[in-house]
Amino acid sequence: MGPLLGRAARPPVGVLVSIEVDASTVRRGDQIMVGGQALLVLDMMSLARGGKRLHFASGESLTMSSTTVLWAARRINPRLARRR
Repeated sequence: MGPLLGRAARPPVGVLVSIEVDASTVRRGDQIMVGGQALLVLDMMSLARGGKRLHFASGESLTMSSTTVLWAARRINPRLARRR
């Protein structure tokens, strides 16, 4: 087998859409807007009372409580049919 290609080697699939996220809806790969900067969520950890600690590609962290609401850019694939 040849060398494995990492995620960065593949072109991104889908389009970026702006959404509101809270601690229950944030996902890895979201670009969270904080202070006018887009921070890419690499990892997250669940906390007590529904909160989450987000770890960004820049090395920074952010703790979201269950009531924190932020804007994010999320990549979706419009070709995938959503069932309603």
